[in-house]
Amino acid sequence: MSGTDNSALLSISIILLFGFLMTRITKKLRLPNVTAYIVAGILIGPFCLNLIPQKIIDGTDFLPDIALAFIAFSTGEFFKFDTLKKNGAKVVVITLFEALTASALVFIVSYFFLSLNFAFSMVLAALASATAPASTMMTIRQTGAKGDFVETLLQVVALDDIVGLLAYSVAISVSLSSLTGEGFSVAKIALPVLSNALVIVLGFAFGFALKFLLSPKRSSDNRLIISVALLLAFCAVCTVFGVSPLLGCMSMGTAYINLTSDEKLFKQLAYFSPPILLIFFVRSGLSFDLRSLVSATGSVGGEPLIVIGVVYFLVRIFGKYAGAFFGCAAVKKKATTRNWLGLALIPQAGVAIGLAALGARTLGGETGNALQTIILASSVLYELIGPACAKFSLFMSKSYSTKLEDLVSVDEKAADGEKKSELELLIERIQKIQAELPLHTVNEEEAAYTEAAENQARSDWSERMEILKSSPLKKSRRKRRR
Repeated sequence: MSGTDNSALLSISIILLFGFLMTRITKKLRLPNVTAYIVAGILIGPFCLNLIPQKIIDGTDFLPDIALAFIAFSTGEFFKFDTLKKNGAKVVVITLFEALTASALVFIVSYFFLSLNFAFSMVLAALASATAPASTMMTIRQTGAKGDFVETLLQVVALDDIVGLLAYSVAISVSLSSLTGEGFSVAKIALPVLSNALVIVLGFAFGFALKFLLSPKRSSDNRLIISVALLLAFCAVCTVFGVSPLLGCMSMGTAYINLTSDEKLFKQLAYFSPPILLIFFVRSGLSFDLRSLVSATGSVGGEPLIVIGVVYFLVRIFGKYAGAFFGCAAVKKKATTRNWLGLALIPQAGVAIGLAALGARTLGGETGNALQTIILASSVLYELIGPACAKFSLFMSKSYSTKLEDLVSVDEKAADGEKKSELELLIERIQKIQAELPLHTVNEEEAAYTEAAENQARSDWSERMEILKSSPLKKSRRKRRR
């Protein structure tokens, strides 16, 4: 085995190990794993411990495409047509308000107040529209929140990434034109929009193919193999044509869930993907340039990146909240949804980091590095406060409660008609909660993955028994007994 192979294997091992060890620390601080992975990447990167060779970092620039494919496909699960029919138009209006308001404010402040160059301001503003569905969904699962606020939030977060990618596609096209000195034209703006529309159609076609290939007779492990193969094939096709696979993978997941209602596949992929996402986020941390954070970058503007990052961090929060507020007001949503939806849209990680990596690769040089540094730094901050803000918004919108009497209802009167004491009511509520708890605290993703493994083991055992029964040796033994 060559030295290059050895260094690659050792680097992957270090990335996985450090990413895991960092989660042991962030878990005690009740921080999301994404934060742990990025911090781990910074620590083992070239500006701290320098444990990973630069050639390994440069040689894994394909990882954002794969990570985005898994993230986007899983997001497609939330685009069930029967759910979207209920309040789809309202959700679209809210999403456009909050996403475009955040982008517009970031561009105005970056270009006109901080005097950053036009190309950089355009791409940074486009990335401001994206949110992190993983952090929001994690908080919803932890609290068990339900209701109109939660349904609206999930649909807005899912649509947010579509708006973000379309905005990024237009912004990167316009930015490249400005950097090369070419004139603007409607065709240059319409071309990326048209290409993304074609990618969506192609994604639906792949979703149909996935449904056809994953027949009920297909074994569980082969379902996973085929799914991953099609996702990677789709990424390869998008790479050939130079477009992002995000929208197509999202439409692929949307097509599959609406054609099959098969939620188990999404859970199996969610349980399979953590090592891939860990490597991607740690690698993002490896690309984090600490030195440029405290120094001015001439290719971007005169301000230090840390100042730009702080301004971006604050302006995006204000834009998200204001946009969500006015969007909800425009479609006459309830006051609880209108007042608190914006706070739940603060987290920003997966999609934004992936697009920042693509943008850095496209813009190149100091401009690309500056873009990725700002998004990574702000994403860490967003992941620090985002889950707490999301939980607070769920509580204030009355989507969940910490009061025991709100969690379970019991009859307050005894059989003889007398009112029960507070102690009796407390005991009954606790007993009712215990009866509703599952016997084993295994999450849905792990349960789906384990079930698939068990089904495959049973299938393999049955095949072996059939082979044994039909083998010549078995038949000859039967003849001897006769």
